[in-house]
Amino acid sequence: MGLLDGKVVIVTGGGHGIGRAYCLGIAREGGTAVVADIDEKAADGVAKAIKDGGGKSLATKVDVANFFSCQEMAQKTLDAHGKIDGLVNNAAIFMSVPAEKGSWQEITEEAWDRIMAVNVKGLWLSSRAVVPAMQQRKQGSVVNISSNMAFNGGLTMMHYVTSKAAVVGFSRVLARELGPDNIRVNTLAPGATMSEEKATESALKNYERSASTRILKRIEQPEDLVGTALYLLSDLSTFVTGQTILVNGGAVLH
Repeated sequence: MGLLDGKVVIVTGGGHGIGRAYCLGIAREGGTAVVADIDEKAADGVAKAIKDGGGKSLATKVDVANFFSCQEMAQKTLDAHGKIDGLVNNAAIFMSVPAEKGSWQEITEEAWDRIMAVNVKGLWLSSRAVVPAMQQRKQGSVVNISSNMAFNGGLTMMHYVTSKAAVVGFSRVLARELGPDNIRVNTLAPGATMSEEKATESALKNYERSASTRILKRIEQPEDLVGTALYLLSDLSTFVTGQTILVNGGAVLH
């Protein structure tokens, strides 16, 4: 018996890094992982890896900043499986789609708008497309991904930090709106996580620096976030909603 036996869960940004780890974890626990990513090849690769391992998966291309694309993602899932039990709003501009960096006065307007379109508007659009299927069945769980940086600030990344702080507010309002439908909405905030397939030497040094400031002094890996995501998607958390859980080895206490 797996934690997610019979459950169908969409993970946006599921083709890379932490999103990929969520998908593998969902399948490992008996769920069907719907790998949704703007990088179709990556989504196909994760879905194939899951199926090759005996798990259940579906790959779909999605641009979360486009409502029609989000609707297609939801419809493809419903056509294949007839229901949606969970949504992990993980797609974001940061690592696999890099964010521009600079002081708050140097960030370009174009970079600001691009981050907000994916990290904030994308959250809203994918939820709008997927949640109606949950409302019909009066059950479901939405897990929105924020960041450690929303709680401690992050230099050279004001647009990213602002977008990830918005995730918390979005989750709280959505939790209240969807409470009558018995749909739970929570926020998961990772710390600095080594999510690249091959980290550069300078990136590795940054991760080691982050690790040295934590209570648990090691580099955070994508797998470190999976247990909390599975908990929030599963029936273990049927009375948990509107909450923010930081998974960061004690880098920030909240």
